[in-house]
Amino acid sequence: MDLEKIYNDYFSVVYKYILSISKDSLTAEEITQETFFKALKKIDGFRGDCSLRVWLCQIAKNTYYDYLKQQSRLEQPIEDTEHTESVECDFLSGILSKEAHRILHNLKEPYKEVFTLRVFGELSFSDIGELFGKSDSWARVTFHRARLMIKEEMDDG
Repeated sequence: MDLEKIYNDYFSVVYKYILSISKDSLTAEEITQETFFKALKKIDGFRGDCSLRVWLCQIAKNTYYDYLKQQSRLEQPIEDTEHTESVECDFLSGILSKEAHRILHNLKEPYKEVFTLRVFGELSFSDIGELFGKSDSWARVTFHRARLMIKEEMDDG
């Protein structure tokens, strides 16, 4: 495999994915670089059971979680930036309220992550399903339910 081509083709995808869950551009950059370093070392082990994009995002996710564990062990506070999400267009269209941040932050898993991956990570339902070991239909339903929960909470607020 042409590692330079893989890096050029997927850097943006991995970076956006990590940025969507970390909410910090420096962390996203660091984790993305570490992801490609790990992928380079493990490329011979890539069996093709999933798309390369999904494989890289899985490495990135695990790398990010390892990073969080390390930060917590060092007892350094992880910057708690407010989550900047709301129902698709509301979240992406401009001024984001603290209420929108609170709603997404309080959303239960897997709804929170599926919504984040779809809206901010720009992953397909198929890719999201693969990340969770589920079908693309599961990802669609979970995303739809997350949207409904967010909309309901915003309407009540």
